[in-house]
Amino acid sequence: MSDWVKAKVTGKHAWTDGLYSMQFEGPVADFKAGQYIKVALDIEGDRVGRPYSLVNPPQERPVEIYFNEVPEGPLTPRLSDLNPGDEVWLSEKPGGIFTLETVESAETLWLLATGTALGVYLSILRSPEPWDLFRRVVLVHGVRQATDLSYGETLAAIAQRHGDRFRFVPAVSRESVPGALSGRITDLLTAGSLEAHVGATIDPRSSHVMLCGNSAMIKDVKVILEERGLARHKRHAPGQYTTEQYH
Repeated sequence: MSDWVKAKVTGKHAWTDGLYSMQFEGPVADFKAGQYIKVALDIEGDRVGRPYSLVNPPQERPVEIYFNEVPEGPLTPRLSDLNPGDEVWLSEKPGGIFTLETVESAETLWLLATGTALGVYLSILRSPEPWDLFRRVVLVHGVRQATDLSYGETLAAIAQRHGDRFRFVPAVSRESVPGALSGRITDLLTAGSLEAHVGATIDPRSSHVMLCGNSAMIKDVKVILEERGLARHKRHAPGQYTTEQYH
């Protein structure tokens, strides 16, 4: 991941104050849905880069990322100030193993995300793999407030294309929102209300679960899953859940 290529910003969207999508045109190599690139800027003589999952599906360009601005961070305040035509550095070769490449087929694929971790699932859902491997896909997006829910048009297009094979479940923890479950993902799993809402059970015989987002959520959900008999997926030892972690 040390080879950098120049790219230009071609699009930018502010979902809320501090929550952005950004698109880049640059010579990035082909990637698998679920992988990430590094985005960098030269700041005071140093090249400062961070990894970001790709939101766009592998067959589409420009490449797109989805991120929160961290006010005290070294990169994101400058990144969010960029506009179309500005230049950035991208890692030429995408990386990461948060993909469905070695996952075994099952009845239901559960995609659990908090915050901007939604982005990686939008890439996966717009690739053929989940629909070839699973009869049904459930995407759960956990946020604090309704304003943090995003990509509504993209999700609607996925739902229209796949019908009752796809279910989107927003989960809002700090306010009551019509059409959304109330609470954190971990609490909804512990109480059984998420599965009751969907009408399916997470178990090792019928499910594969992908976890991406807040490290505390991932840690807690791993315990819940392992208590139910699900094992962590490894490339050479297939299991029933896969993790990716952002801090």
